[in-house]
Amino acid sequence: MAIAYFPLKAKLFIGILFEDENIFKAVIEILCKSFGNIDTTSDIIPFIHTKYYSEIGNNLFRVFISFEELINRDEISSIKILTNDIELKYSQNKIRKINIDPGYITLSNVFLASCKDFYHRAYIGNGVFIENEYHYTNGKFEFWEWTYPDYQQTEYVNYFMNIRNIYKQQLKSDKLSNLSI
Repeated sequence: MAIAYFPLKAKLFIGILFEDENIFKAVIEILCKSFGNIDTTSDIIPFIHTKYYSEIGNNLFRVFISFEELINRDEISSIKILTNDIELKYSQNKIRKINIDPGYITLSNVFLASCKDFYHRAYIGNGVFIENEYHYTNGKFEFWEWTYPDYQQTEYVNYFMNIRNIYKQQLKSDKLSNLSI
């Protein structure tokens, strides 16, 4: 019999899809108030992969951010609910003007939270599902058959490798500080 345990904390990241820079900046402020200091920001990446988000605008951009403070993995469902509420706050006539997708990274995987069920997603509570976008093997992230096309871009993969390295250093620092106690 395996003994249940709490896994290591994970590194929270959020992908933001936007057209309106003012809304983007306002959302960043809210996210910082909710989750603390940002420790990484990706380049601004043009988003051209699907028309699914056309309600947000025609010239869409994606930016990823990650936060210094690590999270308990089970917090991701409440984080997704919060980001949905922020999207709703900036909606106009029930049409959203920003898309905010939280997820977390571990040493082994990159997970995204979603409120949509599908065969490759696991239900984690509060109406939220989790999807594994990448798994780490042989020193790099590998895709799954369901990995979103934009998440297969080199810019995205490089960004996630960067935050994985930061996360790994954070875990080492935490272990060292715990040893000295």
